[in-house]
Parts: sequence; structure tokens; C-alpha cells
Amino acid sequence: MFSPLLSKTDAPQIVEPVPTVFPTIAGADIAAVFLGKRVAGDFYDSIRVNSERVLFGLLDVAGRREETRALLISAQEVFREVGAQLFAPTDINESDAMTELCLRINRRLIEVCCGVHSCPAFVACYHERFGTLCYSNAGHTPALLRDQQGITELGSTGLPLGLFSHATSDAPTVGMAPADSVLLVSRGVIDCEGNGKKDFGAFGLERVKEVFQTTSTKTALELCSSTLQAVSVHAGNRLASDDRTALALLRTG
Repeated sequence: MFSPLLSKTDAPQIVEPVPTVFPTIAGADIAAVFLGKRVAGDFYDSIRVNSERVLFGLLDVAGRREETRALLISAQEVFREVGAQLFAPTDINESDAMTELCLRINRRLIEVCCGVHSCPAFVACYHERFGTLCYSNAGHTPALLRDQQGITELGSTGLPLGLFSHATSDAPTVGMAPADSVLLVSRGVIDCEGNGKKDFGAFGLERVKEVFQTTSTKTALELCSSTLQAVSVHAGNRLASDDRTALALLRTG
């Protein structure tokens, strides 16, 4: 005996994190680009937390998409709700607030998965008036800061989230002069294998740096797109086995 077809209202709905709408930033531009179909746990988000601060982050939850949705949704809830609470006051210590935010996301991940689940993450707060970036890199691919001196890696400041309930991550601050930019890519970009004809091996962080250094762009969207285009050429027709995401912040004034 056949089961009746489900109507649209009866069919199970796949819940995803809330789509990100990047806030307008005075004197800066921010954007992110995702290449292809989502298959794993890449997730980015950004919110304005007060009149001078914008919070943004890129998470890479280990596992396939169907396994990570609940974790991504929970992480976004903490990022938005707790982030707004911690960074809204004008007279806060941003480093302390960033450490606390990452700790809260970390504990929510452990609570939701009822155990250990690795989640490398880069979370940052940009201050419009000062042009500063307070960040925490919890075992994520290094962000790249490009200024007049060249490119600097903003490397790991702590363990990936989701592993140890009391683990904390340091939160240093860097300054961004006008025309400086930050580029962040996910592990899927770094590990992307070549097509076996002209390009071999993983794309690698050094090649990301080369693209970043030689690409002249006026917007964050163009920078992200140029980076992922280079990765796509490297991969040829090879199907993506991991998410490929780029996020960029440019200081324009």
C-alpha cells in the first residue's frame, strides 16, 4: 500500500542558519563569497553591535552539512545575541569581550553536540572610528592582513571551539590604515587539490597570499571573487569535497 504524498506544508523543512546581510560600514567595505554547493560546515555572519562596531566571523564546523546544521544554528544564535550584549557598550575592553564571546560559542557547541566537535573559527570586531580590528583565531586558517609593508598572517590564538569547555582564546588588536585589507579563507580553499594537468597538490596559503598581493580590487566582493576564481582554475573540473569560502574587509577611508 502506497503512502500518500506529502503536501508542501507537510514535507519536512530543512532549517538553515539565518542568511547574512552585511551591515554598511563607514569607511570600510565587507563581503563574503561562497563557491559551489554547500557540502560541509562553513558559515559566516556579521552584525552591527553599536554605532561604531561591527562584529563578523567565519566558522568551519567539522563534518558534512546534514550533520552540522544544528551546530551552525546554535553558534549563530550565540554570535548574534551574546555578541550584541558584550560589544554594545561604548567603554568595553574589546579583548575581554571577544574572549568571552568565543568561550560562550564554544560551550554552546559542546552542549548541542553532547560531546566534542571541532569548530575552527575566526571572529573579529571592527571599530569604524579607530580603524582597529580585535580578533580571535580559534584554530582557523590564518587571516591575511595586507598593508603597505606586505602581508601579515593573523594566526591561531587558541584551540578550535567545541573541544574543551574551559579553553579560552587570546584576542589581540591590529590597526588598519586606509587602503589596508583583510582576507580570510576557509580550509576548503587551502586544501583544494589541483586538476592533475598543470596544477598539482593543494592550493595552499602561499598561493592565497600571491593572489591577494597581486590582485587590485576596489571592493571586498571583488577580492573574494578573484580569490575563489583562482581556486576554481586550480581545481579544474574536480568536484569540491569541502566548502570554499572567502571573506574580506577593506578599509576605504
